[in-house]
Amino acid sequence: MVEKARRNEVGDHPRGGDGREWEVFVREDEDDPMRHVGSVSAPSPEVAHEQATRLFAWFATDVWICPADETHRFSTHDLDDEATPAPHPDEGEGRTHEL
Repeated sequence: MVEKARRNEVGDHPRGGDGREWEVFVREDEDDPMRHVGSVSAPSPEVAHEQATRLFAWFATDVWICPADETHRFSTHDLDDEATPAPHPDEGEGRTHEL
């Protein structure tokens, strides 16, 4: 049986740097899913795109830049002393199937 993960909502305060923080998602090939590769701090989406390309995405076909303050983070890791427990989906859908 697989146990469902218990996660905490991690704070959304800036993690450092000057300017607005942006989350970076890339896709290497058009058939691949978008995947999160990191974050950058920059004053505008255009500057964030330039920094993200240099750091994470020289060969990516797609780069998405999302404002970090619009991203809600949930994690099983202890990333933030002020993290709050997220609702746990105990009821409803089971995680195993017997055949």
